Amino acid sequence: MKKIILAFSLALIFAAQASRAQAPNAETDWRIKLNQELPLLGHRNWIMIVDSAYPLQVSPGVETIETNDDLPHVARVVLDTLDHSIHVTPNVYLDAELPYVTDEVAPGASVYRQHLKEILKDRPVKSLPHETLIKQINDAGQTFHILVLKTNMAIPYTSLFLQLDCKYWPPAAEQQLRQAMTGAH
Repeated sequence: MKKIILAFSLALIFAAQASRAQAPNAETDWRIKLNQELPLLGHRNWIMIVDSAYPLQVSPGVETIETNDDLPHVARVVLDTLDHSIHVTPNVYLDAELPYVTDEVAPGASVYRQHLKEILKDRPVKSLPHETLIKQINDAGQTFHILVLKTNMAIPYTSLFLQLDCKYWPPAAEQQLRQAMTGAH
């Protein structure tokens, strides 16, 4: 009986090690997921790159993926991927609280803000209070898909909220179309 238990225990250990060895790492997983979902996403969808304390939302359209990666790296990859997309472009939102987070209470906050400035370059950025952004995500998640990429960032109010918009049909074209339609009636 002891031999059977020992053999069974060894089989379980080997099976656990084999499955762990075959599991792809988290970075590969989130990049694969981003590349799989991006062709399906369009205007009104969101991609969020969030800090480690960002809440798990329960709206039906919100999907959260743990990246086990740092926020600046994930942001660079996502923005680069969007830059190479033919169909969507991001409207960038940040928490309005971020400029007020000090290194005294959140070490590394000023370094992060500098990284963020380099990552975002000359992109237009809108800032809204964190609770307002969470409410927008919750509301959008009732109808549209939201991809949340959770990072290992441990500084508050550092999340990037990317509301996707149509790359090949700018707002000015939409406005012109609406004006033409109004004039036709």
